[in-house]
Formats: sequence, structure tokens, C-alpha cells
Amino acid sequence: MPTNTHRSKKATYLFLQDMKEDKRRKAAGDSDALESVLSHVGELGCYQKLMLVSMLPFGIFFAFVYFSQMFIMATPQRHWCRVPELEHLDMEIRRNLSIPKTGDGWQQCVMYNANWTRVLETIVTPNLTTETVPCRNGWEFELGDIPYHTVVSERGWVCEYSGYIPLAQTVFFVGALAGGIIFGWMADKFGRVPALVATNMMACVGGLGTIYTTGLMDFIFCRFLVGMAFDNCFMMMYILVLEYVGPRHRTWAANMPIALYFGGGCLLLPWLAYWIADWRILLWVTSLPMALSLSLPLFMPESARWLASRGKVNQAVKILRRFEKINGTKIPQDVMDDFIVSSSQTRQSGESIIDVFRSAPLRNMMIFMIMIYMACALIFDGLVRMSEGLGLDFFITFTLTSATEIPSVTLLAIVLDRWGRRKLTVGPIAFAGALTFIGAFVSKGLPQVILAIAARFTVNMAYNTAIQWSTELLPTGARASGSSLVHVSGYVATMLSPFIVYSERFWQPLPLLLLGALGLLVSGFGLLLPETKGRAIPQTIYEAERFVTTHSLCGKAEDAEVDGNEDNLNNEKQKALIT
Repeated sequence: MPTNTHRSKKATYLFLQDMKEDKRRKAAGDSDALESVLSHVGELGCYQKLMLVSMLPFGIFFAFVYFSQMFIMATPQRHWCRVPELEHLDMEIRRNLSIPKTGDGWQQCVMYNANWTRVLETIVTPNLTTETVPCRNGWEFELGDIPYHTVVSERGWVCEYSGYIPLAQTVFFVGALAGGIIFGWMADKFGRVPALVATNMMACVGGLGTIYTTGLMDFIFCRFLVGMAFDNCFMMMYILVLEYVGPRHRTWAANMPIALYFGGGCLLLPWLAYWIADWRILLWVTSLPMALSLSLPLFMPESARWLASRGKVNQAVKILRRFEKINGTKIPQDVMDDFIVSSSQTRQSGESIIDVFRSAPLRNMMIFMIMIYMACALIFDGLVRMSEGLGLDFFITFTLTSATEIPSVTLLAIVLDRWGRRKLTVGPIAFAGALTFIGAFVSKGLPQVILAIAARFTVNMAYNTAIQWSTELLPTGARASGSSLVHVSGYVATMLSPFIVYSERFWQPLPLLLLGALGLLVSGFGLLLPETKGRAIPQTIYEAERFVTTHSLCGKAEDAEVDGNEDNLNNEKQKALIT
């Protein structure tokens, strides 16, 4: 009898342990099964490589959407009041006659209030006691540093109207905020490919519409439309490709397209603008090619992870079979069957970003990631916008700072899987903050440009690490909307960027001081997030929550408590069954 009782206890214990393990397998089964499918179909096979190549136009479009506004709204540094009565004279003569001098040039926003008929008779410059008045008939621009007319020079958005420029740039990021929410939801609701097509078409329509604007309100409305596509026009493709690449190759797949395609677009744009020398034609050249995205559904597969997460298992299997054919590999039938069964059983819940915020560990993770991303975005954008005011040629300065994109992100791709996401976020953003802070105390020109290039190099690394890190932390059902939310936080931060740069008019070192202090302050938040180096992307909320609580610096105690509570509950069940 004691022997039978002992056997009964042992059988009950084993039964409960099997139930516990089965529950965990079901929660993570489709993720493990899909990773197994990808390992057989090829973690970076021919099809994935073709997808990486197809990211090229979208990386360039991303650069065009982001930075074209700088080249259509650049402000020529040398401008002064227009006096119609003197227009028949040479530029130097009419400027000397009508504009008061300053220490290093001429006043930009006032002119002498003189009788120009008498001045023309005598060709004598009004004396210093002559009254000055604001410009009455617009401005003249010397097209030297900016060798073509921009929206600013055509419409006179200088002096008392100079606030229109940061306003338009801020509205662009308001559009990015709206687009991030709308297209992120769309990508998780209807798929990555439809969202990618929609966001690129939005940029195309907004860019072409900008050409035909005549005033401020229609201009900022069109920039709002373009802003809706900012980031999403590339990131939807980025997420899609990343979901098909195995963990061993994910770092290269995530970073090299940004380095080569986005970085290449950044290097191409300034000289394209310089060569075209017409802001309207520039918008035609940079906006119209985005209409090619309409052909995307013909050759780009939808995410199998997303299809599985929405219960569309048959469509996912068809796509995986296509991968199998093009890669020249073979998925064992039992592996495919396991994926079909696990996906059918566990992925009908329709998890979303709301479920992420219902989980305390994931909610905290999102807050820390948002803070880091906001700082990276603000420092990055601030350094870009200050290219006009660092004391060297605008086109050369922009090119030099943009040239850091390729080597910095290439270096990141080499070391990221060795050093990890945490170190390569915390260290570079702190270093960028320190360099920017120091830049406030050196003279304009080459010293500031050197520090800006070094700061841009390091913030590129932190920025791109944060992009990949957030994608790897989020579960599949909320990955697009969660990534968009993180990026939306960056848009909110960059709304402040034009005004931070504009603050230079009140105190010259202020923009660099603000950006530097921000980098130093926020760098510590990265220490609170879990390392994702070499780990599978979570498929479910359960997996993501378990991962965050287990691997973050402040989550292990919470995880131990969860395990303890679960074990206590199982012990109580065992006692009840045994009794």
C-alpha cells in the first residue's frame, strides 16, 4: 500500500510538471516553431538577400523625406531690404546707399528711410543720423552659400517672418506623430506591405503638392502630409525584412541597409540639390519615384510572423514554401506541421500594443526605450539642422556629417553582436552628449565642425542600436505599432529641434548646451533594459514579458517572485490532488 501511494504521488507530480511545461510550450510554441522553419529555409538565403537589396529605394526615400525640407527651406545668410528705386544700380552700390552697416556686414532687417530720388541725384549715402525702418518691399538675397532660390528667399520668410521656418518644420513632425500612430496601427491590422505602400504614397502626394503651394498654410499642410511618411516609409520595410532573418544575421540585416542606403541617400541629396538648383524640380525628383511603391505587392512577401499572429497560417505556409523554392532548401514536413499546429492553436488572440501597456514589465521597458530614443532623435536632428550655422559651407558641412553614417553604422554592425545593445546605446549617447557640450565652448568654424562630426558619428551608433533594440524587444502582434510608438516619441522630441536651433539667436552656445546635457542625462536609462544579443524575437506577450523580467538588471527579483508564486500554486494543487 505505501508503495502504491508513493507511485501515485510521483505520477501526480509528473503530471503537474508536464501540464506546466505544456503551458509554456503553447505560449512560446509558434515562436520556436517559426525559428525552426527559418533555420531550415535559410536564415539569410537568396530570398532574404533579395529583400535586403529591395530596401535600397526605401532607404534613399527615407533620406529624401527627412532632409529635402532642409534644402527647399535653406536660408541664404546674406540678405537685405529691397529698394525698388535703386534696382537699376549695381548690387554693391545700392546696398551701400540703402542699408546700414554692422561690424561684419549689413543690417538684414532694416533700411534707411530716405528720399531715394534725392539720393540718386547726389549718389550720397544717408548719414548715420538718418532714420531706419523695417523692410517695406521685401528682401534681396545674395545667392552665394545657397546657390538657388528656396521657399524662404522666394517668399521672404526672414526677419519678422523667420518663425515660419521652424513652424513648418515642427508641423512636419506633427505629421510624423500622426503617421506613426496611423501607419503603425495599419501595419499590425492589415499587414506590413499595405502600410509600406500607403506611407510612401503619402510622401509622394505631399511632396508633389508642396510644389504648387503659394502661401504658408497650404505649404505646412503639404509638409504635414510628407511628415506622416517620415520614418514609416522605410521602417515598415525594415521590420518586414528583420522578421525573416535569423538571429545570427539580424544585426547585419538591420544595420547595413541603414548605413548604405540611408547613408547613401544623405550623401546624394545635397549635391542633387546643388546640381538641380531649383527647389521645385528637386521635389519632383525626390517625390515622384515613391510612386513605384505601388508595385510592391507584386514581389514583396507579407510577414509570415504577422500572418501567423493573425491566424492566417495557410498564407504564411505559401510564403514559406516560396522561400524554400528560391533558397533551394527543404523544410522537413514535421517542422512545418509543428509550425502549422502551434500557430493554429496559440495565435488567435490578436495581441496589440494595448496588451504591452497592460503588462508592468513591458510598460516600464517601453518608457525607458522611449526616453532613450527621444534623446537620440533630438541630438541627431539638432546636429543636422545646425549644419547651416557651424561656420563652413552648408553643403560641405552636411556632406561631412552625413558621411559619418556609413562608417559608424558599419562599425556598429561589426561590434553589436560582440558588445551587445546595452553598451552600444549607453556609451555612444553619453559620448555624443559630452562632445556636443564641449562644442558650445569652442569657436565656430572648423573646431565646431570637427566636434559635430564626432558627435554625429557616435549618436548614429546609439540611434541605430535603439532602432534595432526596440524591434527585438517587442512581440510580433505589437511589433509594428510598438516600434511606431517608439519612433513617434522621437517625432515628439524633434518637434523641439527647430526651436532649439532657433535659440541660438538669443544665446549662441545654448543649442549645443541643451543637446549635450540631454545626452549625458538620458544615457543611464539604457542600463535598465534587457540585452537581446543573440536571442530570438519574442512572438507573444508572454514571451516578451518573461524575457524582460528575466534579463533586465532590475527584473530578476520580480521574475523570481513570479516563479515562486507559480511554484507555490502548483504545490497547493499537488497537495489537493494527493489528498
